[in-house]
Amino acid sequence: MDAACVFCRIVAGRAPADVVREWGDVIAIRPLHPVTPGHVLVIPHTHVPDVGELPGVSARTMACAAELAAELPAANVITSKGHAATQTVAHLHLHIVPRTAGDDLPLPWTSQQHTAG
Repeated sequence: MDAACVFCRIVAGRAPADVVREWGDVIAIRPLHPVTPGHVLVIPHTHVPDVGELPGVSARTMACAAELAAELPAANVITSKGHAATQTVAHLHLHIVPRTAGDDLPLPWTSQQHTAG
């Protein structure tokens, strides 16, 4: 556990969170600023800086995220590694972002983000 890490404090029960589901070693919570209704974060209890560290923890976290995504008709499952890739908290977490046709939520690499100039 990293005492300075907000996700470590959440999994330790030392910071508040709206818990969606818990497994023995992974937790799913609602983010403070969801981008769509139903957006959740899936976070391992083990402090892992990003998806590139401890592949077993990353795989277990993805398995839990897959359980949640299976309940949705459409979703993005996203994680980031490093600041340049938009990672803002240095603790592995996966976003489950429910999607609907026409929701107009752009992803950084979609045509919605690129305009001809």
